Amino acid sequence: MNADIKVRLASLTDAEELSRLNQAFNGGDKRPPHQIMESLKINNELIAVAEIKGKVVGFGCAQSFHSFCYEEPQGEITELYVEEAARRRGIAGAIISCLEENLRERGVKSVKVLTGKRNDAAIKTYEHCNYVKGHELLLTKRIED
Repeated sequence: MNADIKVRLASLTDAEELSRLNQAFNGGDKRPPHQIMESLKINNELIAVAEIKGKVVGFGCAQSFHSFCYEEPQGEITELYVEEAARRRGIAGAIISCLEENLRERGVKSVKVLTGKRNDAAIKTYEHCNYVKGHELLLTKRIED
């Protein structure tokens, strides 16, 4: 990876850039930076950012959680995005490594990832990082009012 690329955990000062990147990634209404700052303060979520020469060009999110069903804490990478112009430089893999290291520090020994079954680029990235396809099926339901 290029020496100009740096991956680190997000800080409150990254809220504006995270808002911009999340808009590019998820579309819809742009999340206000003040909401992102509040989330960073109170949430158990890990957020890693990648910079090239000080400009944030990507992010990844992960969760760790405990369940009575398992002795060890569980981990999941929930989001991963790198701007198109910054892709194919190892940034996504570096973000994954940063998240894994921080999950490991929380006692997590196994990490799950959910991605679209037709998202070939993401699947290849995760496989390059030694993730293995499973056989689970995702079912979803909206339970709003």
